[in-house]
Amino acid sequence: MARKSRLLLFVQLLLGPALVRCSCPLPLVLNTWPFKNATEAAWRALASGGSALDAVETGCAVCESEQCDGTVGFGGSPDELGETTLDAMIMDGTTMNVGAVGDLRRIKNAIGVARKVLEHTTHTLLAGESATKFAESMGFVNEDLSTEASRALHSDWLARNCQPNYWRNVVPDASKYCGPYKPPRVLKQDCSAYGETGANYGHDTIGMVVIHKMGRTAAGTSTNGIKFKIHGRIGDSPIPGAGAYADDTAGAAAATGDGDILMRFLPSYQAVEYMRSGESPTTACQKVISRIHKYFPEFFGAVICANVTGSYGAACNKLPTFTQFSFMVYNSLKNEPVEEKVDCI
Repeated sequence: MARKSRLLLFVQLLLGPALVRCSCPLPLVLNTWPFKNATEAAWRALASGGSALDAVETGCAVCESEQCDGTVGFGGSPDELGETTLDAMIMDGTTMNVGAVGDLRRIKNAIGVARKVLEHTTHTLLAGESATKFAESMGFVNEDLSTEASRALHSDWLARNCQPNYWRNVVPDASKYCGPYKPPRVLKQDCSAYGETGANYGHDTIGMVVIHKMGRTAAGTSTNGIKFKIHGRIGDSPIPGAGAYADDTAGAAAATGDGDILMRFLPSYQAVEYMRSGESPTTACQKVISRIHKYFPEFFGAVICANVTGSYGAACNKLPTFTQFSFMVYNSLKNEPVEEKVDCI
């Protein structure tokens, strides 16, 4: 299967755009959740001659400005101190270069800053106030990311004794009271922890995969994380191989869901490696989800995958209130972005 994929890509490169337009589903834009405007923006970037990286940056930036579902961009998911912080990543599957930011504060265009990290530094990830200073040096405006809506969310959370939160094995009892918290003198292991399952999960990260008509790949993410997270928390989204991954020799993938669980398994990297070994994108996504499920059967998460020939797939972990996962697809066989759904496993 891997040999067939490489052969098809070679034929596409040899015969050029005419073959792509006539009989191949490339180029391809694929993103998590029904964020149609982001898909359209990425496609327009490709249509105007932009690169796969340009498309990923443009698409994710639209979600940041539109505050997609309240879980991307400014004004959403305040942490336990009431501040909105952002995580983002962009990866070039041709060069394997990555730019990412975590816990970015007071800068709205997180994916844009991640692109600057990729293009103007030899680093991969910048975080916190230092990432903000870097963004300012690159010309980004320092501005408050909080809104009336995010401040109201935080006030309501405080009124509910800071429930839910992400602390455990602390005093006072985090399941009943607000902090500040300290470790107890005698540690009693409590394996319980609040997770984004059931009615608590949100649409979360935008993860985007782009396959250029010439087979070049890129992937990226942008999110404001989870509501009421501990100040300074960074999720899976800016971690290469976790939030997203791209490699021109195999394909690209992106993940969405409970980042604290997802990052432990590098699902995007693993999905790409499954595709490299000959698995279809759908099977690659399913195998990743199944692997995580063995350890965390109630985790909230989904993965999108695409190989370099333009085939794509998705998979999600089935929960009582999460039985289907929606994602967007736009390729040369479609006249507009199409929302597709996959039954969770």
